Amino acid sequence: MRVVDLMTADVITASPETPIKAAARLMVRNKVSGLPVCDEESCVVGIITEADFLRLEVAREEADNPQPVERVEQVMHRSVLTIAPDATVADAARTMVVNDVNRLPVTDGNGRSLGIISRLDVVAAFTRPDEIIEDEIREDLLRRVLFVDPDDITVEVSNGVVTFSGEIGTRNEARLLAELGRRLDGVIKVNSDLTWRLDDEE
Repeated sequence: MRVVDLMTADVITASPETPIKAAARLMVRNKVSGLPVCDEESCVVGIITEADFLRLEVAREEADNPQPVERVEQVMHRSVLTIAPDATVADAARTMVVNDVNRLPVTDGNGRSLGIISRLDVVAAFTRPDEIIEDEIREDLLRRVLFVDPDDITVEVSNGVVTFSGEIGTRNEARLLAELGRRLDGVIKVNSDLTWRLDDEE
């Protein structure tokens, strides 16, 4: 599964000139914890999050003579991690974990905003129904990738655990099917009880 399959395309954004209070209202009204900041050409130039508002409040309380903050550009993060729409969900998850961020703006090759993907979106990949996973294995992996008749292999999916049984052409095909199955979004584990007619790995 790719980022484009899970991202939110209709993104609430702010501009560098957006008043701070207006940005806060946008976040509260739309129940989001961060806003990509885009310029006039829809290019992502920053991001503002609820953490920035917390830091702003702390600074205001602790400073003897706090400077007024009126616009988003005064507090936004200008170094923004982004991700391409054709990146895998695993790539997005890895980037978020390694960099300890909750969301990634999705941009095209020119830096223009296409959407946003959050940690919750990644979690949603694990909720894919078993029947959807089974259909993807049968129609995509078996029929289109391995050129194996799906009716020749027993595929069972229960709570994200995939079990293969039956006889397949070669040992290498059995190994490849198990490996490709593990990579599908929503798959927790693969059990393979496949046998093969030809051991092509000897």
